[in-house]
Amino acid sequence: MFSSTGSSGLYKAPLSKSLLLVPSALSLLLILLLPHCQRFFLYDLQAVKDNFQIWRLICGRIICLDLKDTFCSSLLIYNFRIFERRYGSRKFASFLLGSWVLSALVDFILVEAVWYSFGITTSRNLPSGFLAPVFALFVPFYCSIPRVQVAHILGPLSVTNKTLIYILGLQLFTSGSYIWIVAISGLISGICYNSKILQVHQVLYIPSWMAEFFSRTLEPIFSSSEPTTEARVGMGATVDIQRQQRMELLDRQLMLSQFAQVRRQRQQQGGMINWNRLFPPLRQRQNINYQDGRRSEPQASPPLEVSEEQVARLMEMGFSRGDALEALRASNNDLNVATNILLQH
Repeated sequence: MFSSTGSSGLYKAPLSKSLLLVPSALSLLLILLLPHCQRFFLYDLQAVKDNFQIWRLICGRIICLDLKDTFCSSLLIYNFRIFERRYGSRKFASFLLGSWVLSALVDFILVEAVWYSFGITTSRNLPSGFLAPVFALFVPFYCSIPRVQVAHILGPLSVTNKTLIYILGLQLFTSGSYIWIVAISGLISGICYNSKILQVHQVLYIPSWMAEFFSRTLEPIFSSSEPTTEARVGMGATVDIQRQQRMELLDRQLMLSQFAQVRRQRQQQGGMINWNRLFPPLRQRQNINYQDGRRSEPQASPPLEVSEEQVARLMEMGFSRGDALEALRASNNDLNVATNILLQH
């Protein structure tokens, strides 16, 4: 289920690792050891409006005061770490900052709209935590991560590599009475930032000097070592788990051998001269001249043309151009199959 977002842990994702560890640790500390300090981290827009407690826009929107919200948001951040690898830590942090700031403004608008439309006061009941940017990440997740079918259930219904992540988002969406306000504001801010409406990405971003400072100070603390590529079989695992791991290892080796065979065939064909590609106008003129009844000789099928858009989408996921081209040719230009090949590789 989680293969759509990679399987290299938190390698090359120091910001995602910090968002997993620091807010979760502070949330557990407030809930278990310092419950009397929770009032300083309540997301109370009424206090912001009446008493000018602007600091609540920061403290109330960083740390979750509900363990189930902490758990769900942490799982989602872990799965969305693919965007930090794809865009880089600075651009990923700029997206989180932009959606975080925009969602605060949208929260005010939605709270006032609910009050004027239904007479319901929601400004004191909004959930705390780093929730709006998490919902905002669903926008690039929906737009840029390819959908790969995993299994069929109940006929037309299918399970994909993105199903479980959407279920987690739905669980977080329904975890509180008024969390839907934060969710909608996060989605709106994610759409605005991702589609570059009003050029907000040029206003709300991380400056280069700040990115350099955090890269030198915090990145060494939260960086993760590169994982090994060899799949290990746990000695304490049961026989069924060991058998399943060995089968997965054999499937992966078979996929790699097929991929290497296709690559060798392409390299062998690359040294041959394809006259049909060098002289297409001459061949076309010859076919026109002999349209009076003579049968044209059979033509060699041209090589498979690879869509540059699909190559670009695979390169955005972190793969090299050469691997993307080979995977698309091996999969007959099928983006989902090519993604599976590269993920297995």
